[in-house]
Amino acid sequence: MVSTLSLSERRALIDWNNRHFSIRDQAELLRLNRTGLYYVPASPTERELELRRRIDRLNTDFPYYGSRKIAATLGEEGFVVSRKRVQRLMAEMGLLSVYPRRRNLSAPNLAHKKYPYLLRGITAAYPNHIWGTDITYVRLKGGWMYLTVILDWYSRYVLSWTMSEQLTTDFVIEALSMALLKASPDIINSDQGSQYTSQAWVERVFCSNSKIRISMDGRGRCMDNIFTERFWRSYKYEEVYLKEYETPRECRRGTAEYIEHYNHRRPHQALKNKTPYKVFTERGL
Repeated sequence: MVSTLSLSERRALIDWNNRHFSIRDQAELLRLNRTGLYYVPASPTERELELRRRIDRLNTDFPYYGSRKIAATLGEEGFVVSRKRVQRLMAEMGLLSVYPRRRNLSAPNLAHKKYPYLLRGITAAYPNHIWGTDITYVRLKGGWMYLTVILDWYSRYVLSWTMSEQLTTDFVIEALSMALLKASPDIINSDQGSQYTSQAWVERVFCSNSKIRISMDGRGRCMDNIFTERFWRSYKYEEVYLKEYETPRECRRGTAEYIEHYNHRRPHQALKNKTPYKVFTERGL
């Protein structure tokens, strides 16, 4: 089991207040270098944060821009930055371009099983027919967070969401567990990131309902999770870019208020100006 976890996931399992197992024993069990546990990374500089914010905005506005075009645009705006550095920052932020590869916040784990994409030519026909999930980068004034949602494709209703300061598996499983308390989908679609191919994710899906079918986006297919991508765009333009979150707590509060508004009060043109919650509950729950 330990071998299937990423380095960050194994580090997250360390219990610093454990009275029965020392940090050394825990590190050995988790196959971690104990000295690395005490390393505290330096805080990003204001210039790097400004650069990350601009890259995030360019990726939202022009998702088809690759690192070459983004580096060129940044250069015209006065940022002295190489394409190689842009590539590194985009990879860390998960903001890869639509072409030739899909934006993906986590590299796939080659040891994990990949499920085929099941939704080609299929349109969501009723609530809980298809759920989609993904992770996005959310900027803070002095750092960043990651947000994941479970979205019903038919109604665009956000069933659940969670936020984390790290890209671990536990926060996406928490969002899934919260959504499954409300309903159960026929199909759940995600990308091929390590969070969604992990044994823990797959087991959580099937233990709730063995009839749920898992679908995963094809590599290089940015439109396979289009409704979740559209939600990210609305969320960033209508919430994130209008504010400067000071703390993770403030970010969570603002996100909660936005999703409450999005679900229950914001009319959706594709839903004939009904709210996602109204469409979801008309034929769901």
